[in-house]
Amino acid sequence: MTNEVKGSSFTMPGEAGYEALTLKLAQKWGADVIRDSDGTQLSEEIINAGYGIYSTVCIIRDHNEWASKNLDKLQQCFLITNPKVAVQDYLSIYIMEDFFANQFRVNDSKEAIKYWQVYDRTTGKEVQRELWHYDRESGNVVITGITTWHKYTVSFMVYRIWEEISMYNHTANNWEKEHLMQIDPIYEETQKYLLDWMNNWLISHKETTVVRFTSMFYNFAWIWGSNERNRYLFSDWGSYDFTVSSRALDIFAKKYGYAMTAEDFVNAGKYNVSHMPCPQRKKDWMAFINDFVIEFGKKLIDMVHQYGKLAYVFYDDSWVGIEPYNDRFNEFGFDGMIKCVFSGFEARLCSGVKVDTHEIRLHPYLFPIGLGGAPTFMEGGNPTLDAKKYWINIRRALLREPIERIGLGGYLHLVESYPDFCDYIEKISNEFREIKELHHKGKPYEIKTKAAILHSWGKLRSWTLSGHFHETFKHDLMNVNEALAGLPVEVQFIDFEDIRNGRLKDIDVVINAGSANSAWSGGEHWNDNKCVDLLTEWVYKGGTFIGINQPSAIEGYDNFFRMSHVLGIDEDTGAKVSHGRWEFSVDAATGLVPEGAIIKARNSIYLTNGSATVLDESNGMPALTSNTFGKGKGIYMPSFELSLENTRLLLNIIRFAGNELDETKYITDNLYTECAYYPESKTLVVINNSDQTQSTTVDTEFGKQTFELKPYDTSITNIGDK
Repeated sequence: MTNEVKGSSFTMPGEAGYEALTLKLAQKWGADVIRDSDGTQLSEEIINAGYGIYSTVCIIRDHNEWASKNLDKLQQCFLITNPKVAVQDYLSIYIMEDFFANQFRVNDSKEAIKYWQVYDRTTGKEVQRELWHYDRESGNVVITGITTWHKYTVSFMVYRIWEEISMYNHTANNWEKEHLMQIDPIYEETQKYLLDWMNNWLISHKETTVVRFTSMFYNFAWIWGSNERNRYLFSDWGSYDFTVSSRALDIFAKKYGYAMTAEDFVNAGKYNVSHMPCPQRKKDWMAFINDFVIEFGKKLIDMVHQYGKLAYVFYDDSWVGIEPYNDRFNEFGFDGMIKCVFSGFEARLCSGVKVDTHEIRLHPYLFPIGLGGAPTFMEGGNPTLDAKKYWINIRRALLREPIERIGLGGYLHLVESYPDFCDYIEKISNEFREIKELHHKGKPYEIKTKAAILHSWGKLRSWTLSGHFHETFKHDLMNVNEALAGLPVEVQFIDFEDIRNGRLKDIDVVINAGSANSAWSGGEHWNDNKCVDLLTEWVYKGGTFIGINQPSAIEGYDNFFRMSHVLGIDEDTGAKVSHGRWEFSVDAATGLVPEGAIIKARNSIYLTNGSATVLDESNGMPALTSNTFGKGKGIYMPSFELSLENTRLLLNIIRFAGNELDETKYITDNLYTECAYYPESKTLVVINNSDQTQSTTVDTEFGKQTFELKPYDTSITNIGDK
């Protein structure tokens, strides 16, 4: 069978009991690797069929026998109760009332309870320890000596007794299996156990070519509630809230010279969400956890290498502490990264990481229902259409930066009833290999104008916005990232320290998009006058500052937008309701705003001195403005929603900023299509991002080229031979 394996660059799930299907589809899709998935195993027939074998290892779960004997070594976190109003001089709070009992168990040990806190939320002050006690029998915290009508909360430590991804898979697939617990390697006993377990696992998996770590040790925060009306109380993919233990807190205090508190994590019930600016104490905790994950994770990866196998990391699930854009990431020694992707920006996130092999796992996942709860491989589902919609987003990104491998995950047997899905995956896999080969020959053409996204995370969170925002709310910067993911523009991610360190000299356009006080707008970082001065000077000498939503916004100054002098635009937060407003007329720039582009206005936006040119308006309010400042520009949009029309608008604005709007080479004249040109191979790739047949023309160095593309289709043409 070995000689029959002719595929490349495709990883597919296998499944014992479906050997014929597995090997048939491996040939059809051109797979060279077969992997196991959650809830599946590979049979000897599949293992010995001549394919590379990925074996999934979630290093902190599947250890229930050991975990049940070491319940004090389970992973933990802090929880905070909902505020309760005191109607008399004492208050009793049942601390687990709001939380999913299958996920959490109270840790009331002496080591843990010293970190518990009770707060008067009306005053914002902590209640003295002698005024409250925990009643183990009832599960209540009783508070005395309090102020009537004030609100109180309890922050307490819990063991997490059901690993969250296992918990989700159970509920999504109605599994009747043992609940998997997760163990914490912060304890020396756990480390010794895991090193022994890893060694034994490697000995017994001789057939494995790649050990696919389902990340490392700590999952993103996902707190489930007791009430099905609000089951998912809190989720943040970039949060470090699930890394807590009394031991870790003690070690941290010794290393950093101060102690973290429960309040540092629960943050009055808001938790430390990634879309808010990061306080220094949390930055210290993140660095502390990263140091530990690298130190112990490297031992496991070194062991994999000693057995002659490759180590890949799945950049999802228990990824916290990995931070692939951290300067220390390469110390792990990973050979590859695997990222599940729904969007183009996630593919770009993967492609920029410094590893030898970048692999993306396509969607839909081979589960009966998708992550949003809609049917996929079951009655009412249309997995082929789902795959097409995901692929058109991902394909854009793959044209800009290379990915070495693609693949699928889940239960392979589910595709048996969907031959059209199997055919479409074959088409995708062949298309991908062609694109990959083009990247091998050289980089695609880009416009001259270089852009940078400015937010408080900078390079550390390149392309990502605290996680799977396809599952949660969408906002301006996520939409900007997704649009940029497939545009012919070089993109960097910078923070305010980069401004102070001179990074602006290599950048033509800075984009600052987000709500006031968010990590994406910048929040308190705009208090730094030096950053404002340096940006102002940079624009004056020829740069362009593009602001979206509430850029550079912070209270306490003469204007809400600190860059209002550059933008010529500001937002009235209520202080100027009695002030006059500059009248304006629209002076549209030819070719800038495509037909169908929609920018939602903000009623509170006004021209500061009347000098800004209004390029587009919405409901009588400025929707797109440009303000000349020295040799540079300030450009403002009150919002940016993702659409094909707005994606072209963003490209046009960047070209306009760089004085390239009249340069049309290698830009399709039909905005429902896009293209990428690879000069070394003289190959032009044209894609149809719509569900309608499209005709499009591209101006090239070999003359105008016209293409007719079916819905969602791709054309790959060597135009140098025409």
